[in-house]
Amino acid sequence: MFNSPMVTTAAPSPVTTGTVIKTMLQLATPSTRQCQLISWGYSMSAVPGSTGGVIELIQTDVSATVTAHQASGLVPLDPNAPASLMTLGASATGYTATLEGSTTTTRLLDFDQVPPTAGAVPTTFDYQWVLDERPIIAVSKFLRVRATFAGAVNMTCWLCWDE
Repeated sequence: MFNSPMVTTAAPSPVTTGTVIKTMLQLATPSTRQCQLISWGYSMSAVPGSTGGVIELIQTDVSATVTAHQASGLVPLDPNAPASLMTLGASATGYTATLEGSTTTTRLLDFDQVPPTAGAVPTTFDYQWVLDERPIIAVSKFLRVRATFAGAVNMTCWLCWDE
């Protein structure tokens, strides 16, 4: 799942991070199913200014208000697998948050600190967990990729999970 609609006739469109904390991508587990993370990552159009910033992968108990993903945006790794059962909607699975919500309980799963523009820095990040270390997202929780930058850049991010 990417932080854009499913591609058809055009390439994915990167989304601006803004200049405050922003949920770039959110996955909502239903009350009947958990999921296990396989990998995640991001790519930015540039480094985020002279102060750098952070990108977090967190589990939380409160949703952000997002642009709702359509079922076609949740692509299974196996083309013969059934459709995803993750919860869809503007307060569930989606991208580009317009409202962060009042998060009270979080679990930090991964974190990347992006250094300031001084010097050459990578603008991509990919991480894949080994089998016995994969985090499990509990039922009725939200998995978020959040960016906090002082200077806005365009960012594409993605999540891969097993249901």
